[in-house]
Amino acid sequence: MGTTRPPLPPFSIASAPEKVRLAEDGWNSRNPERVALAYTPDSQWRNRSEFINGRDAIIAFLTRKGQCELEYRLIKELWAFTANRIAVRVTYEWRDDSGNWFRSYGNETWEFEADGLMRKRFASINDVPIHSQDRRFDWPLGRRAEGHPGLSDFGF
Repeated sequence: MGTTRPPLPPFSIASAPEKVRLAEDGWNSRNPERVALAYTPDSQWRNRSEFINGRDAIIAFLTRKGQCELEYRLIKELWAFTANRIAVRVTYEWRDDSGNWFRSYGNETWEFEADGLMRKRFASINDVPIHSQDRRFDWPLGRRAEGHPGLSDFGF
């Protein structure tokens, strides 16, 4: 018997944003093993142009990502939901190892199993170079503080 990952589908106006925030918190932990536990063992991803299948591949992908996208801070915002699907807008800021800053904008669609684990994640993301002084995601690494502006607050 596997574990469940609340909130569980079918999603509601209260549980869908909660699921999104929990996903954001996981990604902001920058812990590939922790993040991978939110996905089914055979989860299917498309992240940009890369196709990823299964938790081991998710961990490998997130490990590579963490080595390239330094000082990563992300905000996810609910866009729409149905019984077992959620669509989010996502924006994150990061720098490369040369000190160049980027803001990445994207959309993700998610599909969940009854146990609350995500079985499909499809992400379309674009990177935009920014100046250091134009950064907006300035909280300490880790979880975004309650009350910190979200994507709509920034007009992203």
